[in-house]
Amino acid sequence: MSLKLAVGGKGGVGKTTITSLIARSIAALNKGTKVIAIDADPVANLAAGLGIDESKPITPVSELSDLIAERTGAKPGTMGGFFTLNPKVDDIPDRFSIEKDGVKLLVMGTVQQGGSGCICPEATILKALMNHLVLARNEVVVMDMEAGIEHLGRATSGSVDALIVVVNPGKRSRVAADKIRKLGKDIGIQNIVVLGNRVRSEEDKKLIKDSMPDYEILGFIPEMDEIANSDRNGTRPFDDITTIPDELKDLTKKLIKLGS
Repeated sequence: MSLKLAVGGKGGVGKTTITSLIARSIAALNKGTKVIAIDADPVANLAAGLGIDESKPITPVSELSDLIAERTGAKPGTMGGFFTLNPKVDDIPDRFSIEKDGVKLLVMGTVQQGGSGCICPEATILKALMNHLVLARNEVVVMDMEAGIEHLGRATSGSVDALIVVVNPGKRSRVAADKIRKLGKDIGIQNIVVLGNRVRSEEDKKLIKDSMPDYEILGFIPEMDEIANSDRNGTRPFDDITTIPDELKDLTKKLIKLGS
């Protein structure tokens, strides 16, 4: 199954937790499916949600200096000059990912200088890698994106099956979703949907629906004590992924249909 999902949302809405639960539940409900979870948020903490031991340092791809120099022909941190704009990246997901319970985690990292439009070896590797993950690999890719979804370029974005904007009940959700939708549309993502998270009541659902009438709402995920407790304890929520609420199972089934 080939399915490419980007998950966006402002800080604090539960975007990373949702990303990890989607990746894990797809792997569990669709046995044998290859799933890669991409941490493309500068505040990288997707590993915790996947239950990957964080005591072992995970080197982001953007910090693999020797590899970047070898593949591009230029040292990271350099600007301008000549270097390969189409480096070999197809071996990176398998070599530098960490796997747990059928989900491989790949941490992208950030470019420390030059901004999102940086023409430098690190940015070139990240862009080529994202292109490869979305366009060339016949598997499920779930991306935890930063607000600016900067790793996705125009060549890649048209093949993303959905940009899922995670929102919480409240009027400010509309503002954040509008910004993310504009960014997504600007780079050519066609299917942009909203997922309501931390919903406590029918009134919360109505608040999201009424404030976002022009959005397709993928579903609603309830407030869950399991997630709050796992945050306190430093563990992943729903260690047995088969015990997730029906709302999450239904969401997973909807997403699997996109890739079938």
